[in-house]
Amino acid sequence: MEPAENADRAEGEVNPPVAAKKVFVKTYGCQMNVYDSQRMSDALAVDGYAGTDRIEDADLVLLNTCHIREKAAEKVYSELGRIRDLKAERASRGLETVIGVAGCVAQAEGREIIRRQNAVDLVIGPQTYHRLPEALRKARNGEKVVETDYAIEDKFEHLPQPRKAEVIGRGVTAFLTVQEGCDKFCTFCVVPYTRGSEVSRPVAQIVAEAERLAEAGVREVTLLGQNVNAWHGEGPDGGEWGLGRLLLRLAEIPGIARLRYTTSHPRDMDDELIEAHRDLAALMPYLHLPVQAGSDRILKAMNRRHKAADYLKLVERIRAVRPDMAMSGDFIVGFPGETDADFEATLELVRTVQYAQAFSFKYSPRPGTPGADMTDHVAEAVKDERLQRLQALLGEQQQDFTAAMAGRTISALIDKPGRQPGQLVGRSPWLQPVIVDETAGEIGDIIDVRITRTGRNSLFAEPI
Repeated sequence: MEPAENADRAEGEVNPPVAAKKVFVKTYGCQMNVYDSQRMSDALAVDGYAGTDRIEDADLVLLNTCHIREKAAEKVYSELGRIRDLKAERASRGLETVIGVAGCVAQAEGREIIRRQNAVDLVIGPQTYHRLPEALRKARNGEKVVETDYAIEDKFEHLPQPRKAEVIGRGVTAFLTVQEGCDKFCTFCVVPYTRGSEVSRPVAQIVAEAERLAEAGVREVTLLGQNVNAWHGEGPDGGEWGLGRLLLRLAEIPGIARLRYTTSHPRDMDDELIEAHRDLAALMPYLHLPVQAGSDRILKAMNRRHKAADYLKLVERIRAVRPDMAMSGDFIVGFPGETDADFEATLELVRTVQYAQAFSFKYSPRPGTPGADMTDHVAEAVKDERLQRLQALLGEQQQDFTAAMAGRTISALIDKPGRQPGQLVGRSPWLQPVIVDETAGEIGDIIDVRITRTGRNSLFAEPI
C-alpha cells in the first residue's frame, strides 16, 4: 500500500524507486553450504531481494546450517533466540522480518524447529531450496512453511542463473557444485540422512555454469560434492563421464586457469582422475583426501571400506604422477573402541603421508547414526589428550611445508586486497595466502613470484 504522505503527490510526478527488500544470509559449515547460500541469493534476487551484511536491516534472515559439528542444532536455536528479539524490535517499528532456516539442520529437525522457536517462518532443506521463493511468499502470507521432502525434480534446473554482475561481485575464485549426497554411510556421519543419496549433475549443466563464471572474470573454479570424485554425469555424447574427463573439459573454457575439487573419498580415486593430475596443468597440486584413522580395525568400525595400506598406496600413486602434490586430510580421534594402539596407527600414517594441511576432531555421536549406538565410548579426557598429540604433529608438518617454500618461485593468483595498505593477497597452487606489493599486478592476474619469507600460515613474495 502506498504511504499516506505520498497521497498528495502532484500529478505527473515520477515515483521514487522502491527500495529493494534485503536478505541477510548466515552460512555455517562447508564450502557446499557457501555455494548453496549463493544460489539461494540468486533465486531471491529474482524476487527483488538484495543482500545485506547488516542483520538489523534485513527483511529476510536466512540461516544456512550445518549438522556435522557437535551440538549444531543447539547453536542454531541459540542464534534463533537472538534473531527472534530482533524480529520483535523491528515489528515495533512497523517492519516485517521473515526468519528462515535452511541446510542440514533444517533437513534433520524439520517442523521441530518451528515448534521450539515459533518466530521461525520457514524451514527448507538442502534438496529443496529452489522452492525458496514460493516458500517465502507463503510465509509472508502468514503460513508456517516446512519444505524438507527430497525433491524429485532437479533443483539445479529450476534455479535461476546468476546474473553476471552478481558473480563479478564474488571475486575471481568460485565454487561449483557438481555432485550431492552420499552412499557411503560411514557410521559417524549424518550426511546420507541430511543430503540424501549420491546425485551427479550432467556435463552440459556444469559446463554452462562454469562458462558463466568465466565470463564474469572467475579464474579458479573449485568443484564441490560430498563425494566429488564419485561424480559420474551424463556427457554430451550420451555416455557417462567421470570426474577426470570433466576436468579436462572444464580446462578448455577460456578464462578458467585453475581447477580444484573437494571433498574426495579414497575409494573413488580412479585411474582417469589420477591421470588428470598428471596431464592437466590447470588442476592444482593440492588434494583433500580424508582417511579419518590409521587403524584398520577402526576404519572397519567406521565403515570406510578401505584399509590404511590402501590409502597409503593411493597417495603413493598420486605423488608418482604429481610429485609436488600436497595432501590434506580429515581425522577423527576417540571413535568408539579406539585403543592406544589404534591411535598410534593413526600417528604413524600421518608421519608416512606428511600432510600440508589437515582437520582433526574428537568423535562426538550424531543422533541417528550407527556410531551413536556403539558401546565402548572413549573417555573425553583421553580424546582430549589424543587430539592434542595429533594436532601437534599435524601442525609441525604444516609448518615444515610452509617453511620449505622460502626461496622458491611459484605462481600466485591475485584474488583480493591485503589487510595492510599497499598490499595484495594471492593464493598459491597449494592454497596458501601469498602477500605481495600492490604494484605486482591486479586482482585476477596470475603472476610468478619468489617467496622471500614465510609466516605461520602465509607466504611473502616479490614478483619475478
